[in-house]
Amino acid sequence: MDYLIFTYPNCDKCEAFKSYLKGTTLQGQELSLVLKDGKLRVREFLSQIKRDEKGAIILPIFVLREDGRVLEVFNDHLELETWLKSRA
Repeated sequence: MDYLIFTYPNCDKCEAFKSYLKGTTLQGQELSLVLKDGKLRVREFLSQIKRDEKGAIILPIFVLREDGRVLEVFNDHLELETWLKSRA
């Protein structure tokens, strides 16, 4: 499994998720949504991204993949932790 995490500067939730990831064995890539590469790559996942009641994208966007296919998309490290424990 690997991941892509899409983040935004000065986002407390993004920083919390990244801190959580440091304590795991998961490997992946962070992409900033203020940079062109991040903006282009996030488009691949628009149909799977969660939005709030106003239609705004919920950050961070964590895409868990296996062999290039999307397993799950999470916005909170607790969601990921619960999912990982259910698979153990």
